[in-house]
Parts: sequence; structure tokens; C-alpha cells
Amino acid sequence: MLRTVLLSSPRSWALRKADCHRDGKQTNWKRGFVRTIIQRPCPRHDPKCPGRVRMLKKMQICLCFFFVSGILYEISLLSSCFSSYMPMAKSFLTPEQVLNLGKSIIFLETTERLEPPPLVSCSVESAARIYQDRPIILFMKGLTNDTALDLNSSYAAFSLLSSMKNVFIFPLQMETVFQETPLLQWYNQVVPEQEKNWVHVSSDASRLALIWKYGGIYMDTDVISIRPIPEKSFLAAQKSRFSSNGIFGFPARHKFIWDCMENFVLKYNGKIWGNQGPFLMTRMLKTICNLTDFKGTEDHSCQNISFLNPQRFYPIPYPAWGRYYEVWDKSPNFNHSYALHLWNFMNHNRKAVVAGSNTLAEKLYKAYCPSTYEDLIQNAQLRDFMPSEDVV
Repeated sequence: MLRTVLLSSPRSWALRKADCHRDGKQTNWKRGFVRTIIQRPCPRHDPKCPGRVRMLKKMQICLCFFFVSGILYEISLLSSCFSSYMPMAKSFLTPEQVLNLGKSIIFLETTERLEPPPLVSCSVESAARIYQDRPIILFMKGLTNDTALDLNSSYAAFSLLSSMKNVFIFPLQMETVFQETPLLQWYNQVVPEQEKNWVHVSSDASRLALIWKYGGIYMDTDVISIRPIPEKSFLAAQKSRFSSNGIFGFPARHKFIWDCMENFVLKYNGKIWGNQGPFLMTRMLKTICNLTDFKGTEDHSCQNISFLNPQRFYPIPYPAWGRYYEVWDKSPNFNHSYALHLWNFMNHNRKAVVAGSNTLAEKLYKAYCPSTYEDLIQNAQLRDFMPSEDVV
């Protein structure tokens, strides 16, 4: 079973089983008490009786109000026995408890690093702001069950992200994730040390298993969310007739994702970059859909799966990825986009957002992940200019 890591403050999300009545039975003391008051007779020829009757009627009204309120409260408790969850401290939650809520936004970090860089932090923060009613989960391979990171962590990004009420950070335990999927046998046989693209291949596999088991949306950690995605079952076109796997969403146990996992194992070739990623999604989509070129900004649909226009996530294509780190005379409005993929895989020179540079990426940070911009970029650069205490 997936296990939890202590990461956040008690004021945030959590789940707690509601107190349910045994065998569905409710106590009836309120009903008897009200009946006693209502049925009490008034003594004959008592001059004070009319006043007492009025007082009793007022009491009856008040008691009826409290009685109805109590019934409604008990009904809410009973209904919570089915939904099962109420807010409490999120530091006690397991990944399964959060994922079982459904509609999660899932990010993966399959390297061993423990400090998310600013672009990862921006991706998670922007999703948390755009999807405030959904759990945002960052799975990190570098974490273990014994890792305890909280708001006072020396890792600035951990402190920032864990302070957000709907953000959860958990260890990525691949063997557990692959249970009950076609990927488990592959995982038990593969030798990671001999795999050229293991970081990418293991991420490709993990995202398929998590979305198949629990449903929701998967996003790469270089995707900045700018508005909600309205689709439930979708793939993102990187270009006409070619699907990416950097962002996709499906309900739990969807057949298309199961078929992708089976093909992942059947056609596995870890030496070819993307063979288990975008090429997998594309070849599986072609088996059920007649893909055609996009015209304008319309989306395509096939077998109840939306194949979203490249403008939705890739308005700047990968050959022009560097434009995110350039100054524009007039910034694009991205009116047809739900999120923006910044192509970090292409960023071999490690271009980064610099405070005051006025690049397109800096403007995106300011607009969609302002806490990351202020805490990890602007403030960090200000600290770099501050004189050290050791300097005389």
C-alpha cells in the first residue's frame, strides 16, 4: 500500500471518517421529548392557562426547529458515510486516500533530486491555483517513507508548495504503482542501470499506471496551467496527427490507458527516446481513430476521446522553445490555450527565469505562479546582492 509523508501544516486538507450510526439506527430521544411537551394537557379553569399555552407553543416551535436541525445534521453524517471524508490535517493522508477522491492533477519527479527547481514549483503552483477544488499531487522518487519534510524544511520549494492547501507531495514507489497492471512484469524484469532513458521511461510507465488506477489529469513538470481543462478523456496533439504524452486525462480504468500499458510492454524499446511516450500514444490513437490535420483551432474527437488542438498546450512548438526566454514586443494572449508546455527537455543550456528580465517566461511566472516568482526567484536574487555578515 502507498504510504504517506509528513509534509504540511495541520490547517490544510485531510480526510476523516464520519461518525456513522450503528446499523443505520438513529436515537429518538428528541422525538419523545417534543411529544411530551406537545401532549401535556392544560388544567381546566386555570386563569394562567392561555399564557402558558402560548409559552408552550413558542417552546414547541423552538424545539421543532432544534429537532429538524438535529435530523438534518444526522442525515449529513449518514450521507458522509458514503462520501466518507471530511476536512482534517492533510499530513496524515496516504496517497491512496487522496487519489481515491478522484480528479487529481498528477506530477512526477523520477530523478533523485529532493529540491524541486523553480519551473517544477511553478507548474505545481499554477495547477493548484487553477484547480483549487482538486488535489494536486507531486510524486517524487527521491523521497522515502522515512522522509519527513514540513513547512520548516531547508528546501525552499518544499516549504512553498506544502503550504498550499490542495498540494500533496508523496514518495513515488513504482513497484506499488505498477501492481495490478501489465507493467509490473516489465518492471520486475528491466534493469534500470542498463537503460539509456530510464528517467523518461519510468515516468512514461508511472503516469499510465496512476491515471489508469485512479483517473485524473497527468501533467509534465514544465507545464504552466492558465485555465481549467474542460475535457475528461483527452490527449494533447503536439502537432497534426501526433500526440504528446506530456499532458492527458482519463477517468479511472479507461480501456485506452489499459491498452497503452499492454502495448508499452509488447513494443518496449528503451533505446528509442519516446517509444513508450508520445510515440506510444500516437500509435495507439491511430488504431482507433482516423487522424486528420487540424484546421484553425478546432479539436478532434474519436471514440469519446478528445484529441485537443496543438494550440491548447503547444502554441509555441518545440523548435521555437527558446522564445519563452526572450523579450517580446507584444506578449501573446494564449486565448486558445489551457496550459503552456515550456519544453524543458530542449533546454540544454538551462535557461532560467531572471527577475527583471521582462521575458515571456517571467511574465508567465508573475501571472500564474506568483509565489514561486517572489520566493524562489525575486527574493533569492535579492539575497544574493545582500552583503554577508562575515564581510567587514
